[in-house]
Amino acid sequence: MNEQYAARIELFAENAQRIKKAFPWQNVMVNRLAALLYTAENKIADEEAIRASRELIKENTGIFSLFRGNSVVIIATLLSLSADKETQLANTLIVYDILKDTKFRASDYLVVAAYQIAAHSTTDRYQLTVERAKMFYDSMKANHRFLTGHDDYIFSAMLGLSDIDVESGSDRMEQLYTALKPEFMSGNSVQALTQVLVLGDEAPEAVSRVLALRDVFRTQGIRLDKEYTLTSLGVLSLLPSNKENMVTEVSETYELLRTKKGFGNWSITKQELLLLSTALVAFKYVDDVRNGILTTMLSTSITNIVIAQQTAIAVATAASATAASSSS
Repeated sequence: MNEQYAARIELFAENAQRIKKAFPWQNVMVNRLAALLYTAENKIADEEAIRASRELIKENTGIFSLFRGNSVVIIATLLSLSADKETQLANTLIVYDILKDTKFRASDYLVVAAYQIAAHSTTDRYQLTVERAKMFYDSMKANHRFLTGHDDYIFSAMLGLSDIDVESGSDRMEQLYTALKPEFMSGNSVQALTQVLVLGDEAPEAVSRVLALRDVFRTQGIRLDKEYTLTSLGVLSLLPSNKENMVTEVSETYELLRTKKGFGNWSITKQELLLLSTALVAFKYVDDVRNGILTTMLSTSITNIVIAQQTAIAVATAASATAASSSS
């Protein structure tokens, strides 16, 4: 492991402690995602900037707004990294209303989807992007009525932002689902995996590459084929590295993180730590692209896919925790 990458892991561990101390009341997985977002930018987490962005959200939304819900620290973190957080929030609220007008249902996922579209599109394309997102979502719903729900909003927004043709992209997702579902237990996770592969402009051998990666990880005692980590196999399959190197990098990242404060066996599950480890490995490859070492990957796409993947899982976990707390 080179020194630059080891320093990135150290930065993430330190950022996680900073965010945990600043927001002890927040879901721990959401806090670690906030730390990851700063680490992706190679920045030290700025707790005060996140607090200021959270206050900005409160000033511009009602007391019952979902912008104040499980996603508030995620959105506040993204805003704190924005060059113009006031404009970014205003645009996000505009997109959120467009999404609801287009028959998407209010949820924490929709808040994040609105931010994605506002951050990665221009005002004159908001309506078109939302309409494309709805077409992708409706296609998924038609194919998998009981699998498709609010948790697909984030990737629907990503697909809407892309230049992928709706019909051919939807057909490709269904082809991938048909090929991959017999190999994995969770239909919902397989659907998310197909979204990652299509967004990553996957090659024709995508299925074989995902399955080969799964098998190599298994030989090392690492299971990335479970519910929360399955999409990580998709992300890693998009990276330009051989399978053995990929497994080594994820394993080394995992083992180093385990030694850091807040990442021991009592603090974080194996699956979440693997999820974070694969994200850090992906960011390492993005850095290689930016440094001109690699030329075959679209670094922006990989970064956005990883952030969407991690955010969708963090929001799902926070929502589940909130529901469990409310019912107890």
